[in-house]
Amino acid sequence: MYCVNVPINGSSLTNGSANGSSSDTSAAIGGAVTQTSATAPAVSSGAATSPWKVVQSYEGDSFFAGWSFFTYTDPTGGAVDYISGSAAQAANLTGINSAGHAYLKVDTTPTISSGYRQSVRITTDFTYTGALVMLDAVHMPTGCGTWPAFWSNGPNWPDGGEIDIVEGVNDYTNDQVTLHTNTGCTLPSSNPATLAISGTLVSTADCSVAGTGDTGCGIRANQTNSFGAAFNAIGGGVYAMKWDNSGITVHFFERSAIPADITTGAPQPSGWGMAIANFPASTCDPSKFFYNHSAIFDTTLCGAWAGDDWGDAGVPGQEQSCASRTNTATCEEFVANNGAAFDEAYWEVKSVKIYQTSS
Repeated sequence: MYCVNVPINGSSLTNGSANGSSSDTSAAIGGAVTQTSATAPAVSSGAATSPWKVVQSYEGDSFFAGWSFFTYTDPTGGAVDYISGSAAQAANLTGINSAGHAYLKVDTTPTISSGYRQSVRITTDFTYTGALVMLDAVHMPTGCGTWPAFWSNGPNWPDGGEIDIVEGVNDYTNDQVTLHTNTGCTLPSSNPATLAISGTLVSTADCSVAGTGDTGCGIRANQTNSFGAAFNAIGGGVYAMKWDNSGITVHFFERSAIPADITTGAPQPSGWGMAIANFPASTCDPSKFFYNHSAIFDTTLCGAWAGDDWGDAGVPGQEQSCASRTNTATCEEFVANNGAAFDEAYWEVKSVKIYQTSS
């Protein structure tokens, strides 16, 4: 979800308690923050065995506390109108369902004359430099025209960097993890064995915005249930992004295979096996390219990826192009005239938890 230099936060969310501070981050990557935007919940006694401690948690009825709505024009050129918190609540595009999970939807009005369908993009007021970010989701947006993402970025993009943790378009079933940075951040190799990853590099090893025309360095998961409808069919799972002095990694665990240390709140990343993606500090020093990140959920439609790929086929989960399958020439035309097609274009999230270490 590449971005441009626009304000990170829009209007404040009103669903939940008041927003907290968005200020202090740690002096050392992965280190403790001096202030959080809400009191962190207690974790199990087993958490004492892990150096990673919860510093911010979003779940249950208070999930939306400490997020802000982004209400600017979509910087990726999508056919969406990102609306305010009060408008999203009134339209039932955000809320907490009967299972206690947060949801973020796309408008399904049958036809729209504006060409821009209402959607939601939210950003944490809490910021961090170095963290272990855990997303536990049971459903994500899917279908032709959709471009959902769970990601983070720093101020003054690409200064501060961007980490795309969950991202894909249309009918993809394989997650893509991507970095977007200033010049100088690269992958040391394109060989998965050398990188010790389970995913596959699908772009250049150069992560810079300037050197790649905004594409960055993307690694696609080989797990065919790590994104989209296939992810939803298994009840989802957990994504874990670790950012510390050694670099940045992203893991995915399907619902039936979530490690016990994650479930008990005592994460031990060294025991998780091979990551989807690994961006070592040896060729991309996190202390130089990443700082003051906020976590972000959004669902855009069409735009610079889903729209540009409208006629493409052959990617995992999208063997037939959306243009062919929908018999519609453009993504924008499809979005404007097929509201029911976006019934599955929603996030359902159990929790987002941000951990840091004390060192």
